[in-house]
Amino acid sequence: ISRDFAPLEDRVRSIIKVEKEAPEIFINARKNLDEVLPKPFVQIAISVAKGSADFLSKDLVEALKDVNNTELMNEFNTSNNRAIKELNDYASYLETEKLPKADNNFALGKEKYQKMLTGGELINYTPEQILEIGMKHLKEEQNKFKEVAYKIDPTKKPIDVFKEIQKDHPTAENLISETKKNLDGIREYLITNKIVTIPSNVKAIVMETPQFARATSFASMDTPGPFEKSTQAFYYVTPVESSWNAKQKEEWLTAFNYYTTDVVSIHEAYPGHYIQFLHVNASDASKLQKIFGSYAFSEGWAHYSEQMLIDEGYGKIKGKKAALKYRLAQLDESLLRYCRLCVSIMMHTQGMTVEEGTKFFTDNCYYEEHPAHSEALRGTFDPGYLYYTLGKLMIFKLRDDYQKQEGSNYSLQKFHDELLNHGTPPLPLLREVMLKDKNIWKDIL
Repeated sequence: ISRDFAPLEDRVRSIIKVEKEAPEIFINARKNLDEVLPKPFVQIAISVAKGSADFLSKDLVEALKDVNNTELMNEFNTSNNRAIKELNDYASYLETEKLPKADNNFALGKEKYQKMLTGGELINYTPEQILEIGMKHLKEEQNKFKEVAYKIDPTKKPIDVFKEIQKDHPTAENLISETKKNLDGIREYLITNKIVTIPSNVKAIVMETPQFARATSFASMDTPGPFEKSTQAFYYVTPVESSWNAKQKEEWLTAFNYYTTDVVSIHEAYPGHYIQFLHVNASDASKLQKIFGSYAFSEGWAHYSEQMLIDEGYGKIKGKKAALKYRLAQLDESLLRYCRLCVSIMMHTQGMTVEEGTKFFTDNCYYEEHPAHSEALRGTFDPGYLYYTLGKLMIFKLRDDYQKQEGSNYSLQKFHDELLNHGTPPLPLLREVMLKDKNIWKDIL
């Protein structure tokens, strides 16, 4: 639906083919589930099933309203209605059969968590060692947040300084145009300051998030598949809805304040996910290298980019006060990711509950109750969200070691280009490729 990769009627036929599998899929779903499941998993599954049914009944139907083929659309409506029924029946099954028996045993446990680290990312540090590093850096980032906020306004609490910054945002009408203008500025900054090579002149297109994806997306990068010839990508920004009241619209737009939006654009597009895609697409990487993705490298690179570009002076040309605001926005994103690292480890290896995880987010990255709970809930089924920060730290360490190795031949652009030209392997493997001294390649943090 989001891409015109084939005539719309052909895509409708593909949708019908998929939807006809729904009855068999949900028969197997019931067969394959354990008798007792973790409560957070069941709650999320119910939400996903209901949300999917809502998507099929509203957004999908709306997207296909202009198909002028009565016979085809009759077939679609039959398959679509059956799929909606299957999803709703499955949600009811989970609510009546699985939720009452659910427990809170979502944790991987220390042994499986260690296997996740070593098997998935070749990280041999123990969860305890990583948690110690994470807690240390979290405190350091909190102190930096306070110091920067004080420089902006010494009369206010740090979190109130940040909330004041959030009021400086685009209007609902110019959200997309302002984001595009600033994204072009970020791209130009990369070129002018020789931060990283951009292998294609094709720019990411900034546009509103498609209606069917807005429920789960704030901003996102949609790149082509690894073997597509086109490098055209879409940077989706979710606008305010016309049905919202004035308070809801204002609350949404505060998240798109100019400083945070630029940090998010750095993460998603330049030089984050889109530049990483362009390098992999243009490189001599094998097919395997192009389809295999390391969570820690992909998200670590995008998160590293946020701090790196602010470190390299982005924002300073707009004045000293603006530069401080950019730094505060970057630190806010960093605090969230450090909290994810700590909560992931404590929830899965030390018995932390979702409620305790929620409090950790509210206490340590100053989130409100609802988003803090969402972050803690995500940690139950996505323990790998520690990789945003862990990947960033590994890239900074690799950069330091690479700079020592290259000496006078080092440049930031050279490092970034070399880093991005090998696909997205686990970072310890990339150390082995980029560093001549094989005795230090395992020293990743």
